[in-house]
Amino acid sequence: MANPFLNKTPYLLLFLIGFSFSCQNATKPNLTDRQVATKWANMALYITRYTPSNSPTFASRAFGYIGLTLYESIVEGYPEYNSMKGQLNGLDSLPAFRDQESLDWVLALNAGQSEIIKKIYLQTSDENKIKIDSLEKVIHDQFSENLDNETVTRSVSYGKAIANAIFEWSKTDGGHRGYLQNFDKSMVHPERPGSWKPPLFAQSFSHHPLHPHWGKNRTFAPANTSLEEPKVIPYDTTPGSPYYKQFEAVYLKDLDLTQPEKEAAIWWGDDPDVSFTPPGHSYYFATIAAEKNNESLIASAALYAKMGMAVADAFIKCWKWKYQFFTERPNTFIPKYIDEEWESFWPDPPFPSFPSGHAIQAAAAATVLEDTYGKDFVFTDKAHENRERDEFRDTDFVIRTFNSFWEAAQETADSRFYGGIHTPLDNEVGLDEGVKIAHNINSLNWKK
Repeated sequence: MANPFLNKTPYLLLFLIGFSFSCQNATKPNLTDRQVATKWANMALYITRYTPSNSPTFASRAFGYIGLTLYESIVEGYPEYNSMKGQLNGLDSLPAFRDQESLDWVLALNAGQSEIIKKIYLQTSDENKIKIDSLEKVIHDQFSENLDNETVTRSVSYGKAIANAIFEWSKTDGGHRGYLQNFDKSMVHPERPGSWKPPLFAQSFSHHPLHPHWGKNRTFAPANTSLEEPKVIPYDTTPGSPYYKQFEAVYLKDLDLTQPEKEAAIWWGDDPDVSFTPPGHSYYFATIAAEKNNESLIASAALYAKMGMAVADAFIKCWKWKYQFFTERPNTFIPKYIDEEWESFWPDPPFPSFPSGHAIQAAAAATVLEDTYGKDFVFTDKAHENRERDEFRDTDFVIRTFNSFWEAAQETADSRFYGGIHTPLDNEVGLDEGVKIAHNINSLNWKK
């Protein structure tokens, strides 16, 4: 199986087609300011999908800074909202906005998004950079049409200044250009009972786990820096022991997987070679919510900032604990102690098991969205609509409809259990910790 962190096979998600703009388009778009934020969110998803050597860890970080830039580029134009300056780890200053000078906030956001996406995804292709520039020009041309040149220039300069300040701050977090060191070949793997081993049935050919130092990165929210570590079940291969039962549950579930469970398992795979990654899936949910509620520009910006930072912090904490505990996956334990012929429905990702990254980031996303829209929210997830059938697993990609954001988060976690790559404890702890992490983002002083 191809290495998902090194190869990018062409596959276009249909809902992203709409923002592939050309400077030569004969028909001018007629965007509202509300739509500008979601256009840029779609562009961020596209670039994430089509940039080589990407990973869920690096993508989560990208969405954190892209979402924050979207918000900070316009927040000074909305007196009821607060900047995150002084509230996040190390973000002590940002370029000043002078009240006496007029700015167009859409132009500022537009310039800022173009700048930060190209800076964070420096490694993306020239073709992708042209797409970014084309979207920036389309929006710029529409929203600057009736403005004087000085206002236009000030607005663009301000947006780019915010983006560059946030980018310079990002360079000190520990994850700058993390795609250059996805796997640390010098890392010495802990050797102890129950420790992670490179699996034979895997998503990557690497025998070294992905981003072993990611957990040392700076979190966005100060409160997420020192969360209490979760508890693991002590290693014990005795049949009937709590540890044994975790893997036995995975094994027994695999024996009676239903077709809907198989559909969930492949839907939430979100491998970087065929999708915009798990954090991209969460960022996409923010767009679904914003569009359904016809959110204002500033409300959408705040939502993307919360979502991006919550998911980014979730990955930092998850990776800290993954490498602290360095726990094995079912593909190691089950063939040795339960059934030597067993193989999981879904291949193992190249990193330790506890806790589940899918679960922790999905819970963080759901908690952000529930804080804004409440627990009852019906929506349809079309992220993989019209994707080709998975012939190897004899399963189609079936769009999902949920009655709440938490229902989607729970299915995300469950999908890893159905796939045979996470134990129930991995998922339970991931969900619990994701809620805590997102709560610390929601609790920042967003409004006056």
